[in-house]
Amino acid sequence: MEFADYLQIQNLLHRYAHLMDQADFDGVGQLFAHADVYMPGDAGDFFKDAAGLANLWRKWNRVYADTGTLRTRHITTNLILEADGPHRAKGQCYVLVVQATPSFPLQPVIAGTYQDTFEKVDGTWRFAERRETFKNFELVGDLSAHLALEYKVPG
Repeated sequence: MEFADYLQIQNLLHRYAHLMDQADFDGVGQLFAHADVYMPGDAGDFFKDAAGLANLWRKWNRVYADTGTLRTRHITTNLILEADGPHRAKGQCYVLVVQATPSFPLQPVIAGTYQDTFEKVDGTWRFAERRETFKNFELVGDLSAHLALEYKVPG
């Protein structure tokens, strides 16, 4: 894998974080338009379409009217990438979501891992698969200001 490939893939991960923080759910959905996406939780939700994912994130997340954002920062770190042929790569990175609102002091609200598969099509890298994992839901804080739905941690 060339360094330019690594940078393109890293840019996908960072673009996802920025789009989520801006509550651009349609933009996030487009990032995964060609991907199988597996969400955590009891339902074991699986998505393969941009509109379905956008609607899921729109339903789950609390958007603040004064900013039009989630008032979050999705921080992705510790990226490990491994080539899986000339046009595929597997990667994983940590995600830490922090949030602050006028009535909710700055704090981490959840941490986990993104496990991704990427594919290169016509010279451009894109997501082929994403699995969001929050191992045993050990690193979950107060999600009340983040989620629009009540969420019960499994277990």
